[in-house]
Amino acid sequence: MRFNELPIPEEVLQGIRDAGFSECTPIQEQTLPLSLGGKDVAGQAQTGTGKTAAFLITLFTRLLENKGSEQRPRALILAPTRELVVQIEADAQLLGRHCGLVTQAIYGGVDYMKQRSALREGTDVVVGTPGRLIDYLKQKVYSLKGIEMLVIDEADRMFDMGFIADLRFILRRLPPYDKRQNMMFSATLSHRVMELAYEFMNMPEKLSVTPEKMTAERVEQVLYHVSRKEKFPLLLGLLRREGMERTMIFINTKREAEYLYDRLNANGFPCRVISGDVEQRKRMRILDDFKQGDLPILIATDVASRGLHIDGVSHVINYDLPQDSEDYVHRIGRTARAGSEGKSISLADEDGAFFLEAIEEFIKDKIPTEWAEDDLFVNDYVRTPRPKRKPEAKIGGGRGSSPGRGGDRTARPARGGRVKPATAAVAAPVVTPKPAEGATGEAAAKKRRRRRKPGGKTEQGSTPEGGE
Repeated sequence: MRFNELPIPEEVLQGIRDAGFSECTPIQEQTLPLSLGGKDVAGQAQTGTGKTAAFLITLFTRLLENKGSEQRPRALILAPTRELVVQIEADAQLLGRHCGLVTQAIYGGVDYMKQRSALREGTDVVVGTPGRLIDYLKQKVYSLKGIEMLVIDEADRMFDMGFIADLRFILRRLPPYDKRQNMMFSATLSHRVMELAYEFMNMPEKLSVTPEKMTAERVEQVLYHVSRKEKFPLLLGLLRREGMERTMIFINTKREAEYLYDRLNANGFPCRVISGDVEQRKRMRILDDFKQGDLPILIATDVASRGLHIDGVSHVINYDLPQDSEDYVHRIGRTARAGSEGKSISLADEDGAFFLEAIEEFIKDKIPTEWAEDDLFVNDYVRTPRPKRKPEAKIGGGRGSSPGRGGDRTARPARGGRVKPATAAVAAPVVTPKPAEGATGEAAAKKRRRRRKPGGKTEQGSTPEGGE
């Protein structure tokens, strides 16, 4: 099916042509006839198959058809990560270039006042993460009463326990579900997700183009069983043998990612790390360098496993197998996108082997196993020390904080965010000056006489020692 065969306004068709699209992908071919007719849709498809374009085309078409509305914003797109929000906004700017509609990304880490001002001035389409959207909503910077269309991307992650409370907060402030159009997309749609979807959608039509196989067809998957100590020597051997032009290496923890970063750079493989606590501007610079080909290897936690479209990723390496089976599908989906081919290499150590059965059950397939020959392991590599654990800074004391078991009690936050000195710091104890050398015996005698005074008072009427 071609896009010009569908009831799409000319302004949107021009944006589609600018993006280089002419024919619908399978998920678009199933979605657009229903969504352009106003039907709610819950779509499941492999990552990289055009879900974003499907809901953006529907969104712009609906807003152009209802030009009489004056309330803004008119459409809301929710996504779980900042990087995905930035990518959706970029796609929206391209596809909606000729529509005359304003699109604004709202996410944490950068441009707090700039995003606040953009919302206050008015925008037609808001793409954002729940946290900062709720922040501005509580400040009454904008209202959701004029929303005509709601889109939830990466729905399985949005409906997990980390987001569900924030998501419900936003959904309760939208117009009734039958007064707006709702679309939901993800590479995986479990029964639990669909149950939650029926709460806020108007009898959605569930669409799926991956009924049998969860992973992308053009991804070559390989699994190596290897001990924990041999993982890095094997990784070096694979990097040297495969000649990986643009590689993403996924790892489960930030600390291990930093350790791997040090070792790869020390052995002649330039790389950078992206994780949840990397400053947002720095994260975007690293991603831009990787997309442009200036950075050959990107080490990432699962913050980069969902929704990101990076052209030309030749290899995805699961240095750690993910604990969540669904994350395996999203990780290897960073390669073989938009019809290209790619390779996924997974290393299963003593811990990762426990997750393997659940992953293979979820993807409904066995991951092909290869056994590494001895000459594939690199043992003459440069060794680097493991980074020391950084002590967690705790304010206001508590077990495990420093100094001492009781923690740092010199300051603690008060209401309003100001630091309020603790009581011990305000009322400093009175320190009795030490007697001069040679007068020790006389001072001790006076001290004993003070303690014998009845009523606990000294001759001068002061508080005895220990009364503070």
